[in-house]
Amino acid sequence: MSLKAPENKPVLEALSLKGKTVLVTGQYFIPTFAHLQTEITNSSAYRVGGSRGIGLDVSRGMAEAGANVAIAYRSSNKAGNEAAAELREKHGVKSIGYQADVSDPAANDDLVAKVVKDFGCLDVIVINAGISDCFDTIDSTPAKYREQLAVNLDGAFYSAQAAAKEFKKQGFGNIIFTTSISAVIVNRPQNQSIVRAPAHDARDVSRYLPLIQYNASKAGLLHLAKSLSIEWIDFCRINCISPGYIATEMVQYDPEEWKRQWLAETPNRRFGQPYELKGAYVFCASDASSFMTGGHIVIDGGYTVA
Repeated sequence: MSLKAPENKPVLEALSLKGKTVLVTGQYFIPTFAHLQTEITNSSAYRVGGSRGIGLDVSRGMAEAGANVAIAYRSSNKAGNEAAAELREKHGVKSIGYQADVSDPAANDDLVAKVVKDFGCLDVIVINAGISDCFDTIDSTPAKYREQLAVNLDGAFYSAQAAAKEFKKQGFGNIIFTTSISAVIVNRPQNQSIVRAPAHDARDVSRYLPLIQYNASKAGLLHLAKSLSIEWIDFCRINCISPGYIATEMVQYDPEEWKRQWLAETPNRRFGQPYELKGAYVFCASDASSFMTGGHIVIDGGYTVA
């Protein structure tokens, strides 16, 4: 048995998530342009890593459309609670912040259980949590290598698995993974996604350190999603969204020469704004994408095709 086709609705009605609970792990939001505005009234959106960056804008968009939003954060209790309060005050929706270490399978199970208890249901989860770190690959230890994959790849699987248990019981669900263009390219001018040596490093800070495990984790996540979309076809849809270079707080710390090259190689010559991603997430979460599973949406201003 597989998921049934929804009834044929007008497109704006199909984009609505009214009556659904959206568990979004990560921060994204829906379109503000009037002709694609949707309603997610009486829905609940849950996200991991949703208290800042891209995830915050996604969460705002869900709330703008009327969704109830559960925000999962790893360490910043203040940021998570402030984000939830903002959504409640501005949009009149239910929003709660939750602390969770998504690299821990048990923590994911507990998180999903709390969201279902507090919001009454779970329809969609957006998995956005991720970390990065820098070190010389040749000199790295197994523990250092595993640290990043534990969140970016393993943690994403644990979040999906926890949600899928609930989806299987109820017979329906929807998983959206945030991947990255780093899943399909080797970033440049970085050497396989590199970062500046820390300022406190005794070595020359003009030297850059490789960060290949980030690319590996995102590539693995993309194929994980495709594989799960087939295994779990009977009870949920699974899709990926890969942002390109987005003007988040992380970008401000990157070297200027990198930014110049990224902009030069992006056809529209600018960074994307976090709010420009939200429409794709709402589309994937809604009945407007009901026949879409195992899909991959790239939002990068044309960077990967230039």
